[in-house]
Amino acid sequence: MSELQKQQCEACNADAPRLSEQEIQTYLQQVPGWQVKDHDGVAILTRQYTFKNFAEALSFTQKVGELAESYQHHPALVTEWGKVTVDWWTHKIKGLHRNDFIMAAKTDGLGG
Repeated sequence: MSELQKQQCEACNADAPRLSEQEIQTYLQQVPGWQVKDHDGVAILTRQYTFKNFAEALSFTQKVGELAESYQHHPALVTEWGKVTVDWWTHKIKGLHRNDFIMAAKTDGLGG
């Protein structure tokens, strides 16, 4: 279990600072397989997981949904045959917060 997986999300307000580019690069080293993409000026942490079939992809999606609900921090999820794309970002600050990297690490811990 990684250090990020052990951490808890903190409450995040609309005035919370977004992570700097340097902080993002540091956190990315702790979540291999994740990338940052730009979506209309908003930095989003993204990863695609692959599976043998739709049923396994759907099961993983459900696990991610339960994880998200337990932390009240919700990603965008796209479930397709044999793959699931997970996008984390903090809606309130329109960018990335440490919480997003914690949730990415916890998502990895689900066994995707």
